[in-house]
Amino acid sequence: MELAPSARLERRIAMQITQANDRGYANHGWLKSRHTFSFGGYYNPEQIGFSDLRVINDDRVDGGEGFGTHPHRDMEIFSYVLEGALAHRDTMGNGSTIRPGDVQMMSAGSGVAHSEFNGSRDELVHFLQIWIVPNVRGATPRYGERNFSADDKRGRLRLIISPEGNEGSLEVRQDVKVYAGLFDGAEAATFTMPENRYAYVHVARGEVELNGQKLVEGDGVRIRESQALSFANGRDSEVLLFDLRPYELPGLQ
Repeated sequence: MELAPSARLERRIAMQITQANDRGYANHGWLKSRHTFSFGGYYNPEQIGFSDLRVINDDRVDGGEGFGTHPHRDMEIFSYVLEGALAHRDTMGNGSTIRPGDVQMMSAGSGVAHSEFNGSRDELVHFLQIWIVPNVRGATPRYGERNFSADDKRGRLRLIISPEGNEGSLEVRQDVKVYAGLFDGAEAATFTMPENRYAYVHVARGEVELNGQKLVEGDGVRIRESQALSFANGRDSEVLLFDLRPYELPGLQ
């Protein structure tokens, strides 16, 4: 049944939740991956991306395994480690191992190749790899990484990525800001969305309430209407909040 225009508008601006178990799933043996948005062999026309956010892959990689050297271009790619150690190498000459609290940003620009491997032979690595569509094509590739301590994120939303690298955040080639927060027990924080902006919330682990709505690990929320976003009643929760341009799908608008 076709919705009336007013009903379509009401549904469009509501807080829209994608539950964790509704994500795509890939089991490659050494890699178990959940895809928030269409990726690889998973395609869902309702889950192509949101604003400039194109990929959120929730990856668990067995010890000693990983992604061999492969190319990217014209994409802002960042990794957020939740457990274990992730070893990075790229054709810009960068090589490091990042652990929980570390954030890695690679701007592929005109082209770069990299590999990502579990830094341990025995322990699993659990991380998020997130892609953001850039606002410029063919830029010079660049790389950065930074540690944001648990104390820095405890009971608050810490800016970790921004266009200008404000407050010690990593720079991204897009009008996007990303915040990370840890919430447990009585810890709480509120983010007031700027006017004419969208937001996306991803629960990386644990449980938390967003404006009174319970969310669990892997849940994602599209928010299209400017409002105060209140995080509370967490249980060992870690969340990412994306402050985005008001577009439905990724692209160079």
